[in-house]
Order: sequence, then C-alpha cells, then structure tokens
Amino acid sequence: MYTVRQIADALGAECDGDESLVISKTAEPQDAGARDLALATAPKYAESIAQGAAEVALLWEGADWRAMGLKAAIFAIRPRMAMAGLTSMMDPGQGFGSGIHPSAVIAPSAQLGRDVSIGPLVVIGDGAHIGDGSVIGPQCHIGADVTMGPGAQLREMVSIGARVTIGARFRAQPGARIGGDGFSYVTPEVSGAENVRKTLKDTGDARPQSWLRIHSLGSVTIGDDVEVGANCTVDNGTIRDTVIGDGTKLDNLVHVGHNTRIGRDCLLCGQTGTSGSVDIGNNVVLGGQCGVVDNIFIGDGVIAGGGTKILSNVPAGRVMMGYPAVKMETHTEVYKAQRRLPRLMRDIEALKKAVFK
Repeated sequence: MYTVRQIADALGAECDGDESLVISKTAEPQDAGARDLALATAPKYAESIAQGAAEVALLWEGADWRAMGLKAAIFAIRPRMAMAGLTSMMDPGQGFGSGIHPSAVIAPSAQLGRDVSIGPLVVIGDGAHIGDGSVIGPQCHIGADVTMGPGAQLREMVSIGARVTIGARFRAQPGARIGGDGFSYVTPEVSGAENVRKTLKDTGDARPQSWLRIHSLGSVTIGDDVEVGANCTVDNGTIRDTVIGDGTKLDNLVHVGHNTRIGRDCLLCGQTGTSGSVDIGNNVVLGGQCGVVDNIFIGDGVIAGGGTKILSNVPAGRVMMGYPAVKMETHTEVYKAQRRLPRLMRDIEALKKAVFK
C-alpha cells in the first residue's frame, strides 16, 4: 500500500488534496472503490469517475478534481509513462517462493548467484551460471553452460538451450523457448524450391528428394533488459549466434529465425516471424503478424504496420505496409485505388456500350 504522496513522488508527478490517503490498488474509474486509484488520464473518463467510489484518481493536467468529488488527485503529464511507473509499483508478482524448491534438479557444477529463487521441478544443467537476484519459475529448463545475468525473471515452463548467453534483467513469459535448432535443410541435388527462388516461375527439372538436416552449431546471445513474450521461439544460429540487442521486446508468439541479428530497443509485435539470416537495425518496430524473408536487412528506425510482408531490403527510417511491403503512403494510395475498381469497371462497361453504339 502507498500514500498519494508516495505514488506521486515515485512517478515524478504533482499531486493535490489529502496526500496521506492510502491506495491499495488501481482500477477503472467506474469500478474503483474508496482505496483504489482510479485511472482517468483523459477528459473522456471524467464522467465515469462518478459511477465508482474512488476518492483519488490519476488525472490529466489541469483537471478539476474537486468538481469530480475526489479528495486527492495525481496529475500525469505523459499518461502512458505514468502507467509504466505505476504498474511497476503495484505489480504483486506471481507469488513464486524464495529459495530453492526441493523438487528442483540442479547440476553440481551449476553456479547460482545470491538471492536466487528456484521454483518446483526446475532443471538446471551442467556449468550454468545464474545471476544474482534471479527468479526461475516452476518447470523451467536451463541448459548446460547457459550464462544468465542478474535480475532475470522467468515465468513458468520457459526453456533455454545449451550455451545461450543472456544479459541482465532478462524477462521471459510462460512457454518461451530460447535456443531451439534452426530450420535448416538441404537436398542432395538442386531442389524445386531452389529453382523457384531463382526463376520465380516453376520447379524446373528438379526431382523429388528427401531433406537432409543442417545442424545448428551456433547458439543465442541476448543483451540486457530484453523481454520475450509467451510461446516465443528464438532459434540457434547455424554457425554464428542468433543475436537480440539490449532493450528489445518480443511480443507473444514471435519467431526469430537462425542467424538473425536484431539491434537495440526494437519491438516485434505478436505473431511476427523473421526468417533466417535477417539483419534488423536499432529501434525497429514490426507490427503484429509481420513476416520477413531471409537474408535481407531492415535499417534503423523502420516501422512496419501490422500484417506487412517484407520481401526485400528496407532503408533506415522507412514506414512500410502491405504485401509486398511498400511505403505506407503508397500502400494507402493502392488501397484507395482497389476500392475504386468496381466503380471503374462499371464506368468502362458503360463506355464500351457507348462506343459500340
């Protein structure tokens, strides 16, 4: 529990009214009780405050909190930034116990830092290093010779393959899989898929063949402050490591293919998939369900809208959309033109009739 003043100080925000009121949790304005902090960071939420019983609210700058019947208010200059700090304060965690659960299986050569929490049925392999203050949730698997920096937070059933290197403050949601083998196969002779890729036409004279596996000798290197969503998969590199830079965040169900290198502070949204050997720059945002073909680069600061399919190199700073990906303004023009096609075809038919007459 926190007082109004404590919350305001933690957020670097201004507050007014009774600063000693105690807040136990956050709530939507219409659902808030007397000890809840109502989240009403824009004028459109003002009316809903009266529907609840909140005495304190997080409001926009200049809001008339007294007219809303409140006893105190905290003012957010940048609401979403305030939400980041507020939710961090109020997060009750997952309730994982401290210490090492008796059912955990830890190799004798593994090294655990100070204040590490190991949950039930965790397996930690030979030579693994777990940094100070890390929390390893139930049923996680950490492979041989993994190095994990301090402050890691692994939710339940996360698996990390052998020889993966991870920086500080890593966070992984349930079911994340780091360090699976890459999807690499080859045929004894040139395959139909290779011919199609070269000619963009047909399979040529390729005959049916069986696929031979190319093993993954590389691993995965992850920087500091990286977060990986539920059921993400990050493949090992074939020879070199797959790399994820500092501060990058992967949403749920994101796939990062073998040999791919992702820069700093990127966002890959849900169901995005990158093929192998993609180079992604810094501060790149790929919207939900984006797809990236193999062996291309995406420059710094690129933003791709949801559902974009990137089939060729993208220069730095571009905003892309569509399948295949084009500049967003071009895609908008194309979309408008597509919507006009039925009318255009009717006009052409009318012109044809007029000409024939």
